[in-house]
Amino acid sequence: MRKTIKRAGPPLLLLAPSLILVGVFVYGLIAVNVQTSTTDIHTAAQTTGEEPFTTVWFDNYLDLLGSEAFQHSLKNLLLYTAVFLGGTMVMGFLWAWLLERPIKGESVFRSVYLFPMAVSFVASGVVWRWLLNSGQDESATGLNRLFQMVGLDFLQNNWWNNVDYGITAIAIPAIWQLSGYVMALFLAGFRGIPPELREAARVDGATTWQLYRLVLFPQLSPVALSALIIIGHMSLKSFDLIMSISKPANYQTKVPAVDMYLFKSSFDYANAAAVGTILLVLVALVVVPYLVRTNRKER
Repeated sequence: MRKTIKRAGPPLLLLAPSLILVGVFVYGLIAVNVQTSTTDIHTAAQTTGEEPFTTVWFDNYLDLLGSEAFQHSLKNLLLYTAVFLGGTMVMGFLWAWLLERPIKGESVFRSVYLFPMAVSFVASGVVWRWLLNSGQDESATGLNRLFQMVGLDFLQNNWWNNVDYGITAIAIPAIWQLSGYVMALFLAGFRGIPPELREAARVDGATTWQLYRLVLFPQLSPVALSALIIIGHMSLKSFDLIMSISKPANYQTKVPAVDMYLFKSSFDYANAAAVGTILLVLVALVVVPYLVRTNRKER
């Protein structure tokens, strides 16, 4: 027992500062946030202590989940996540598949595809706000103007100003920005497959399509899962890109992160904390099963 303690002592001392910081500034603040979400702090006076506040437990959550506005935000989040995930996975995989085969100028294409990832969401949002302008016909700009110039007027639309599906338009710049990252993940997966597997499949008489479908693609399932988890949790927390394109916050593009910002701006800390907790639970539902699965594999 003493030997075990002696062996564990130095590593624990080395990790202690990080453990303390994580415990206080991550889990401690999560606890404070959850505690705030169970109160009735909805005014500036209550935040300064001028007016008392009480514990209302889960009333804030029930009110939020029962409100039409927040349900619309959750629907927008679902639509945005579905389009964002589908677009980045498909585009990233196709680019990786093309670059996996030896072609001239591969490094140039790889750099071009990866470049958007180096741009901040706020900077790209300013540009895409103009590209996705809802003006049509004589007032058309951005993509609508491009469609008009090439004779594809029927493709003109009001983009993110659409009440029902406007949020899906904002997924377009998100796909443009992160498809390169997914491509890099899949390309690393392709390059990590042992060449012996390819040679063995060819010796067995497998065609090129059979080689990819039966040998190479199954090897990429861990990469695909990692990409889904990373992109999925990023989409659930999306805020800066949406606000950059549709600021001031519009009903048609509202998601829970935007609701949290608006609640906090009006000193409604209880509802802001409740939205934050809901987002935390949504992200945990995506990330925790992946972590458990990975931990079991390592054992």
